[in-house]
Amino acid sequence: MKPFLTCAAAASLGLGGCMAPAPAEDLPAMLEGTCNAEPLQSHIGHKASAASGAELLRLAGARTLRWVPPRSAVTMDYRADRLTVSYDDDYTIVRISCG
Repeated sequence: MKPFLTCAAAASLGLGGCMAPAPAEDLPAMLEGTCNAEPLQSHIGHKASAASGAELLRLAGARTLRWVPPRSAVTMDYRADRLTVSYDDDYTIVRISCG
């Protein structure tokens, strides 16, 4: 009985490779609002605030803003529509990037 189960398991694993890939239309489309942090680098050294965040978001063309306080961990997932702004203990912007 054991050899039969082993053969059945191996055959079912092998058949998994015969599946057709998902059609392209089923895949999620890229989000609009692609971020561009390049023109924002002149804002490094400015104070972080709600007003500056709104302005940076508008200038970057991004859809979401992620503030990164000092000594904080952030996820490494990349999102083309997200602007990430890091600041120090004095609320001074130290890094501006997309993702």
